[in-house]
Amino acid sequence: MLELRGITAGYTPRRPVFHGVSLTVRPGEAVGLLGPSGCGKSTLARVAALLHRPDAGTVVLDGEPVRGWRHRAPRAQRTACGVVFQQPRLSADPRLRLRDIIAEPLRATGRRTDAADAVRVWAETVGLSDDLLARRPHEVSDGQLQRACLARALVLRPRWLICDEMTAMLDASTTAALVAVVEDYRRDSGAGLLTVGHDRTLLERWCDRTAHWAELTADGSTTAAHDA
Repeated sequence: MLELRGITAGYTPRRPVFHGVSLTVRPGEAVGLLGPSGCGKSTLARVAALLHRPDAGTVVLDGEPVRGWRHRAPRAQRTACGVVFQQPRLSADPRLRLRDIIAEPLRATGRRTDAADAVRVWAETVGLSDDLLARRPHEVSDGQLQRACLARALVLRPRWLICDEMTAMLDASTTAALVAVVEDYRRDSGAGLLTVGHDRTLLERWCDRTAHWAELTADGSTTAAHDA
């Protein structure tokens, strides 16, 4: 399981964004986190993805407490999580071609020999043609770039996928296409999904259950997560 227990987190000392939030995602489960802009959803998603160290609380990944964050997290835990952010242009290196963006995790983990085949497979999966793979971010649309970012998140075949408002900047057809990719991957791999957003209709159609931010408790329970 992916367990967030009593998480308090923020970006400046003594001024956390939120206090004592707890949430659990089980293997194969899709959990939506619904809340207004600015409430702290994205910060919690970064904690879940091992990208932001909380001020208090514990993250437990597959039964093991997380003790390191970002590059200091053990490789087994770091590679167990894939993450897709809301704004692809802020999460992709503008100097890289799309094929290199997708291959980043493989190269970072020393799997360069697998890169070409894996990039080809995942590019096809997310709907990117060969000519698009040769382009840089400024030469493609937001939707095309987000497809590459989703492929990058999946290329290591993570057991947990965190989507932080992945579809917020996309049109309806691209949203449907990317949600379908995530659902196919989840069905085939048994991965758990935490997806953050403020679109109630999308989350309740997509997810097995939806946790409402205002109802998350600080006592370690997850009873605020309602079936969608």
